[in-house]
Amino acid sequence: MRFAVEHEFAAPRAEVIALACDPAFQSTLDLPDVSRAEVVEATVVASQHVLRLRYEFTGSLDPIARKLLAGRKLSWLQDLRVDAGTGAGNLSFSAESEPRRLFGRADLLFETLDGDTRTRRQIRGDLHVKVPLVGGSAEKRIVPGLVARLDVEAAALTRQLEADESR
Repeated sequence: MRFAVEHEFAAPRAEVIALACDPAFQSTLDLPDVSRAEVVEATVVASQHVLRLRYEFTGSLDPIARKLLAGRKLSWLQDLRVDAGTGAGNLSFSAESEPRRLFGRADLLFETLDGDTRTRRQIRGDLHVKVPLVGGSAEKRIVPGLVARLDVEAAALTRQLEADESR
């Protein structure tokens, strides 16, 4: 299922990317229905940022999802890769226990605005649940939560960028 979100920040692109890819920021972020992120990998080589995080779903699951998980926890790995030089990147994620059944990928673009005093982040991607008969309905239930978490992250980025600017 397709999803798309767009957020604007009152900060230069380099600052927005640096904060979005900051493991300390991401690991203290409280998002709805998921645990705080566990940092698996965080590297910066030249202008390439790579941040791999692990999350565990803490919200309530419908009976079909619980049955499919068969008592296992729903956790997934999320990879964020951004080239700070171009502002382009991607976000990918997959369930740890069933990466071929629950996964997704999105293209990111951090676009400079107003002479690099503002930044627009665009995220456009797809989420897939490859489970016969219930995959499509599961995607329709998962995507709104995914979008909500991206909106909460954007609000937290805005607050932190404002706090950093006031120092």
